[in-house]
Amino acid sequence: MKPARFGYTVQVPGFGFLRDSFPEPYIVKWTIKDGFAESPDLPGVRIPDGSFVGVIGVAPSQELRETMQRREANLLDRGGMVLPPEKEGAVPAAEPIASQALRTIPPRENGGNLDIKQLSKGARLMLPVFVDGALFSVGDAHFAQGDGEACGTAIEMAGAILVRFTVHKGEAARRGIRFPRFSRDEYYFPPELAAPKRFLATTGLSIREDGTNESEDATLSARNALLAMIDVLVERGWTRQQAYTICSVAVDLKLSELVDVPNFVVSAFLPLDIFSQ
Repeated sequence: MKPARFGYTVQVPGFGFLRDSFPEPYIVKWTIKDGFAESPDLPGVRIPDGSFVGVIGVAPSQELRETMQRREANLLDRGGMVLPPEKEGAVPAAEPIASQALRTIPPRENGGNLDIKQLSKGARLMLPVFVDGALFSVGDAHFAQGDGEACGTAIEMAGAILVRFTVHKGEAARRGIRFPRFSRDEYYFPPELAAPKRFLATTGLSIREDGTNESEDATLSARNALLAMIDVLVERGWTRQQAYTICSVAVDLKLSELVDVPNFVVSAFLPLDIFSQ
């Protein structure tokens, strides 16, 4: 994976994990040099190279595509956050593709927009194949990202990637593999970055701001952990939008426990060595 020299992180109205709390647009522009990303928009922040591709996958069959569309339409009818097919701005713009093709925002069985930062140099990814030739594609290069990519973007960049393919005929069907799998034989980052020695962490529980207790709600717990981290960063002098950006590119959200009902615990880990001051 070879990174470019420029990156950006944006907050888009109506998009991102905390979209209701951050309705205004915002952008941070990064200079990438000597293994780090820095920005005058976030003075004193220095993000180390964690280059990977967010989008990586193969093409679905027509049958699988139609299944995906039906279930996402059903979810939309039930009030879920879904982006249905949209012919305006579609690529390619020819019909019937423009009004029937899948949006590429969500990941699915065929891979796609996985945004898994551990799928960096040296990873092995296993994908079921649904059409002749697989029609592999890759894109959405990131210089660095926190687990969660909270604001909807990481440090987005151009880049070059070299991949090698091996076909294991019939393995997905034989082993019942429905979703992508991946493995590694080495650290996805240098150990001191993958597990930072110095960090600050906040936690979130399945309890709403008004005190209502929900049962086993990991989304609510993650939201609370992230909002608490934003509060910590604001206390340290950052604006809320700067803090949200830092969370998206550097803070790792982790499921700390899923068994102590009713309150799941999600922790947000901020590596302190990203700050030069």
